[in-house]
Amino acid sequence: MTEDYPENLVEFEQRFATEEQCRDYLFLLRWPQGFICPHCEGREAWQNCRQYWVCCHCGYQASLTAGTLFQDTHKPLRLWFRAVWSVTSQKQGASALGVQRVLGLGSYITAWSWLHKLRRAMVRPGRDRLKGEVEVDETYIGGLSEGKGRRNLEGKALVVIAAQKDGRKIGRIRLAQILDASAESLEPFIQQAVEPGTLVHTDGWPGYKGLEKLGYQHQVEVLRGKPKSAAAEVFPRVHLVASLLKRWLLGTHQGAVRPSHLDYYLDEFTFRFNRRTSRSRGKLFYRLMEQAAALEPVPLKDLRGAQGLPPVAVT
Repeated sequence: MTEDYPENLVEFEQRFATEEQCRDYLFLLRWPQGFICPHCEGREAWQNCRQYWVCCHCGYQASLTAGTLFQDTHKPLRLWFRAVWSVTSQKQGASALGVQRVLGLGSYITAWSWLHKLRRAMVRPGRDRLKGEVEVDETYIGGLSEGKGRRNLEGKALVVIAAQKDGRKIGRIRLAQILDASAESLEPFIQQAVEPGTLVHTDGWPGYKGLEKLGYQHQVEVLRGKPKSAAAEVFPRVHLVASLLKRWLLGTHQGAVRPSHLDYYLDEFTFRFNRRTSRSRGKLFYRLMEQAAALEPVPLKDLRGAQGLPPVAVT
């Protein structure tokens, strides 16, 4: 399937005015080369009165939404499409309360769960790792405790940031929440996010000492004894990303992000940041829909996290 998407709200409303139009679009995203039976891989099928695709070879009845993010939904696909458009068309994203109001959903929890499901679709499996020159550093979500060390985690979440250099600008980024600043936490992140052979620029923290053994070029900038402002000067890209991340969490989500759900907010921020230069909001819609069609279903119980669902008043 060639990249096919609406360019603006008017085109979106015309293109997806009916449930049938939405189903046709989802069919093309899921089976761009034509129907493939999930059971026998047969390519011939007919559609029955329940809108299942019946394989002509084995008789298997395939649901269009089964095996996708939309599996078992009781809401029309038109609402889902509007939710995706709302999320991707707004530069800073959307809160659950905002989506609830725009779509007229009766439950805040429904809007909250939809957004979390969509966040899981924002990470493309097998995405390319960063390369060239990459800055890596950590930041806190939650602020520092008085009298505590730089990497003390009491009451806070530690997020590691990798930012690719693009001349004087920032290229692509990767973010992850980690348990601590040990090599056991930092090295797996770097291996997953950064291509071996890349020049990785870090401070002198011991957790980064083993990078050369892992196949990376390692440039170290010792900051001990220097003023706090030196870190932002030496690692301008990761510090700018950290600042933008915190501003986004406070602005769009009012800081109401629990540690058990933070990883998915980081995925959304990464998705937005890495596509910030896209001229078309419609293309972001297409990318998210494409990944949602390939995502395994996410039950509500898997969204709850360790601390359960959020309070209704939180946005």
